[in-house]
Amino acid sequence: MTTILKLGGSVITEKDQPETVDEENLARTAAAIGEYVAEGGEIVVVHGGGSFGHHHAAEHGVSRADGSHDGAGLLAIHRAMGRLTDAVLDALAEEGVDPLPVRPLSAGFRAGDGTVTLAEGSVRTMLSEGFVPVLNGDVIAHAGRGGTIISGDTIVVSLAESLAADRVGLCSTVPGVLDDDGDVIDEIESFEAVASVLGASESTDVTGGMAAKVQRLLELDTPASIFDPDALAAFLETGRAGTVVR
Repeated sequence: MTTILKLGGSVITEKDQPETVDEENLARTAAAIGEYVAEGGEIVVVHGGGSFGHHHAAEHGVSRADGSHDGAGLLAIHRAMGRLTDAVLDALAEEGVDPLPVRPLSAGFRAGDGTVTLAEGSVRTMLSEGFVPVLNGDVIAHAGRGGTIISGDTIVVSLAESLAADRVGLCSTVPGVLDDDGDVIDEIESFEAVASVLGASESTDVTGGMAAKVQRLLELDTPASIFDPDALAAFLETGRAGTVVR
């Protein structure tokens, strides 16, 4: 059983403090992943940019749609994401996990029509050899636009499809998608049904916020869950937590 887990940047970093890791949340999530792997679980971890990637991307004017041919700017974003990935790798290793990084900038590209290709073969082989692949939101070569941002959510959808994942989870700072009364919506089957309650992120975010997450998850055949760190262990145990998008 293959699980794709996205750790939101706002979960593992102090998103409004540039390049600051939320050590407590990162340790909590790494411990839950370590327990899951120790019990024989197969998992791919993807993490967002948080205060490492988003501020640099905004500074250099790069987003999913806005490309750049400024190599120095793209490199600054990539290096910042690498520093966060190193923190994630260290936290997982401390829990007895054998993580290996897969850098989207080197392992993939975006075609002119927006189609993303990632190194699915490398990820699949790492899984089969008992490793935990770790990917991150990054800059990626984009035909005709230089480089653009590939979000962790886009990576999750791409890998879930190519690996035929059994379970997809997005660990966020909220317990799920909330309705107008602040209650968690149990299930979402269409974007139109929840469009009115989906708002933008209050922090700097160049990857689209909750609305974009839900839209991408609705593209999947595999049900996906959106939940907070308190529900991570439950998701890894049951495959369901918070809001289920199907």
